[in-house]
Amino acid sequence: MLHGIDVSAYQSSSYDTDGVSFVFIKATEGRSYVNPKLSAQTERARDAGLVVGFYHFLWPGNIGAQAEYFVRHAPEKAGDILAVDWESTSEGTHASNAEKDLFIRKVKDLRPSHQVVLYANRHFWLNIDTTSYAGDGLWIADYVSAGKPRIKATWRFHQYTSEPYDKNVAAFADKAALRAWAGNG
Repeated sequence: MLHGIDVSAYQSSSYDTDGVSFVFIKATEGRSYVNPKLSAQTERARDAGLVVGFYHFLWPGNIGAQAEYFVRHAPEKAGDILAVDWESTSEGTHASNAEKDLFIRKVKDLRPSHQVVLYANRHFWLNIDTTSYAGDGLWIADYVSAGKPRIKATWRFHQYTSEPYDKNVAAFADKAALRAWAGNG
């Protein structure tokens, strides 16, 4: 399995890329937040030759506007992966299943050549999700052994710890296979 990380404004723009094949970078949240380190964190990933993904933290409501906001701010390069982060907001709310599904479909319509995946923690996937729609793949968060999330669904990425930062594995044989799936093989 391939190893990767995900970063946001909480992490440095000069994060460690040793032993890492991919990175997901928080791009946007709702309709008003853009990661202030987005450009620098993206440059770091591209300079290191990593497969790059961008994610949007989804809020309930205004789904079409959120999708447009995300694709307007997420860098666009062939082979970049796009993701929606579906979890509870700081206000304790979350987008509905219909909103989550609509967001994925809208992003796929706006960026048809990109893979679009769903990020959800195990609780959301097993107890909140009712549609099992994850776009082009599931990125599951379950803090257990790397590559062994406690779900039956097929997954592409597994976030297995947040210590000392978010670490992930990808279910691909090698970086070339990930690049091919992402569209820039």
